[in-house]
Amino acid sequence: MPAGEPLATSPFVQFRTWMAEAEKSEPNDPNAMSVATTTADGRPSVRIVLLKGVDERGFVFYTNKESRKGDELARNRTTALLFHWKSLHRQIRIEGTVEHVTDAEADAYYATRQRISRLGAWASQQSRPLADRSVLEERLAEMERRYPDEIPRPGYWSGYRILPDSFEFWQDMPYRLHDRTVYRRSVAGGWDQTKLYP
Repeated sequence: MPAGEPLATSPFVQFRTWMAEAEKSEPNDPNAMSVATTTADGRPSVRIVLLKGVDERGFVFYTNKESRKGDELARNRTTALLFHWKSLHRQIRIEGTVEHVTDAEADAYYATRQRISRLGAWASQQSRPLADRSVLEERLAEMERRYPDEIPRPGYWSGYRILPDSFEFWQDMPYRLHDRTVYRRSVAGGWDQTKLYP
């Protein structure tokens, strides 16, 4: 992106443009994003998950609601996302709040997962201590026996939608004179766009 090149008026349009370019250049998982949460005492926590849906409402990922991130999001609905595409020298920071996806959305996505991944959602007590890897493998075998055909979605496995109130698009530029553009929700419901010093 040449210096000063105008970005789209909608951050979602700009995101889709950059994501499409990342899908062509990143060696794997262009949809990988860091999700930041906080513990009850304010300690930050971050991990990488995969983006599974985006539209004008927000950004969706799926997980075990009883995991550490699920527990933390239940206490504090504010969160931040980070996409970093090393091949393009770009990143996007997104801040907002989360809501749960609908059961219908979670069911529809769960049905697209590989069988072993659906069984894994039952077998894994995500974020809990695991005495030995063999315990997980035994639990997985038990779920194979329990669900030889249809595998229902566990009630504790669902999705979160991040509802953004700000975006920052960052493009690496020569001599560390990077290009930074921030979008913030306006009172009128649109988006205000501002440039930041690098």
